[in-house]
Amino acid sequence: MKILNYTVYFEPLEEGGYQVVVPALPGIVTYGETLNEAREMAVDAIKCHCEGLIKDGEPVPEEKITEREPIKEKLSIEIEYA
Repeated sequence: MKILNYTVYFEPLEEGGYQVVVPALPGIVTYGETLNEAREMAVDAIKCHCEGLIKDGEPVPEEKITEREPIKEKLSIEIEYA
């Protein structure tokens, strides 16, 4: 057994719920009505995807670990309207 770690993004949707993407595993997109449900769906989607790759004899991608994490900020910009 091997434990894999993946970064997962939870994007709040206007209509409610969260869309989930896994950058290291393109093609995985799932959804949950709550953040907890979205997490559960992400775990299930990643597990199913990786098990399918193993079954097909394909390599399971591992996320590249870097010491530098992206920085996310919100910037306020003042502009003049004519």
